[in-house]
Amino acid sequence: MTTTTASTPAVADDEPGRPQDTGDPFDRDVLPTPPGATAGLLRSLLAPMKARVALTTLLLLLQQAAVQTGPLLVAYALDTAVPAFRDHRHGPLFAVAAGYLLCALASGALQIAFIETSARVSQDVLLDLRGRIFRHAQALSVDFHERYTSGRLISRSTTDVESLRELLNEGLQELVTVVLSFVYISAMLLWLDLGLGAVAVASFVPLYLLVRLYQRRAGRVFRARSTAIAAVIVKFVETMNGIRPVRAFRRETANEADFAALNRRHERTNGDALLEMARYVVGSRLVANTAVAAIVLWGAHRVATGSLELGVLAAAVLYLRRLYDPIDRLGMFLNSYQSAAASLEKIAGLLAQTPSVPEPTAPKELPPLAGEFPGREVVFDGVRFAYRTGGEVLPRFGLTLPAGQTVAVVGSTGAGKSTLAKLLARFYDPSDGRVLLDGVDLRELSMSELRRGVVMVTQEAFLFSGTVADNIAIGRPDATREEIERAAKAIGAHEFISALPDGYDTDVRKRGGRISAGQRQLVAFARALLADPAVLILDEATSSLDIPGERAVQRAMSTVLRGRTAVVIAHRLSTVEIADRVLVMEHGRIVEDGRPDELIAGTGRFADLHRAWRDSLA
Repeated sequence: MTTTTASTPAVADDEPGRPQDTGDPFDRDVLPTPPGATAGLLRSLLAPMKARVALTTLLLLLQQAAVQTGPLLVAYALDTAVPAFRDHRHGPLFAVAAGYLLCALASGALQIAFIETSARVSQDVLLDLRGRIFRHAQALSVDFHERYTSGRLISRSTTDVESLRELLNEGLQELVTVVLSFVYISAMLLWLDLGLGAVAVASFVPLYLLVRLYQRRAGRVFRARSTAIAAVIVKFVETMNGIRPVRAFRRETANEADFAALNRRHERTNGDALLEMARYVVGSRLVANTAVAAIVLWGAHRVATGSLELGVLAAAVLYLRRLYDPIDRLGMFLNSYQSAAASLEKIAGLLAQTPSVPEPTAPKELPPLAGEFPGREVVFDGVRFAYRTGGEVLPRFGLTLPAGQTVAVVGSTGAGKSTLAKLLARFYDPSDGRVLLDGVDLRELSMSELRRGVVMVTQEAFLFSGTVADNIAIGRPDATREEIERAAKAIGAHEFISALPDGYDTDVRKRGGRISAGQRQLVAFARALLADPAVLILDEATSSLDIPGERAVQRAMSTVLRGRTAVVIAHRLSTVEIADRVLVMEHGRIVEDGRPDELIAGTGRFADLHRAWRDSLA
């Protein structure tokens, strides 16, 4: 009998698939965003496009110059060209008309060039951002995905990216247009008449205070709206993914009530955003109209007294209208900006998360396999594991699995069996101690090297949309059709695959919904066999099979597992028959360790489990 060492009794008598919510940031929609992460993300997205960003800025500068030349031409026409026309000198008026036409044509052409260039920039930015989110989400560790739902990830890559798209496609142009208009028109008003210009510039102060107030209030509203949208998506995705239990347990009415509450919350946050926008628009129009009225009255008085030319007043009024007309558009930009800022903050928070199971900085390679068979030695050296929320699952223990040995791990639900398997697959890292593969710490192996050596088959048997052959070849993408079929035959799946409408080319559809749960499990076994790992982990991998199917797989397993190091997590004790060794776990501790026949003949926990299982079959 092989022995193990253990110390420090387990605190937790539970092995939750997902840690309970104890205030961990992952349990909230908004991940903690480091200071400067949002601005840094935006800079990194725009950095590769500096030349094109500069070109778009230049095009907009030239377009605004063409647009803002119009009032000057009007002033020249009223004060110079019209009097000259009365004196039968037609040249100045024709020159003004030609100049106005050329400015209009130039403005239109420059606007088209700007829109085309800026659209390419924005689409490239969004393409890059979606790719980053997808790559980063895949790279994050399993514990992150157990805490942060797929619905929220979908919201980050769809709704939040869409908010940024609206800002890039429309908002930035509005902002730059308004800023250039303010600068250009202020300079022109001050140049045309210092007094009028000073009054116009003074009106910017209440407008600036109004914008700052709107930013503060709207920022909170849009963050709440983004969270509300994510909650709606999460509920929708969760319900659709669990549609079978929803129907089976008649959860439709309760789900509708929950979804309606989330939808009403979303509606309220949208209403709050529109209300803040309305307050801003009303306030800005009040300030703008008051300023225009004051300048017109004062300017008219000065024209009447002869201290101001009519053309200058006309140009000033035109400039003021052009200055204040974009105020509403500035509100729309601020609307887009606040929405995009809240979304970008959430995306930056996601991208700032680091894997809890990181790649090594200087990865090592596994030593060459020795002997005829591909098994490797596994050692748990002083290993202890506790979730970040504080619940200890495995106390400190030591365990050696010799190369080529098949070990069955049994025990009651929550005993820690799956956690042991996840540590070996390096879905988690131990809180203390090391897991060694042929003497190499798993943390020192690159993920690609580790996945070539260790493969895990889970109860879920997840299949991707695509053909049966494609799903088997996930284990080794360069495998030939002959190798794929050979793996399926070895596992006993060839017969049912051949009976499918298109055989190995049959599309299994979403999550393998076209075939049964047992058939999906057989495909998953064939996938693992084709990968040819040195260490194979079967985590409740036969639980979805019926008795004949389980027997067929067990017969195939005797061939598949030969020479490999195998860890078989089992509730059904029939699976133990293929094992060389049995570990019995309780409350995170290994309480029995030995050959199956020895433990059955004894009086320990495994003998009790085996008798209960035999009685259940009678």
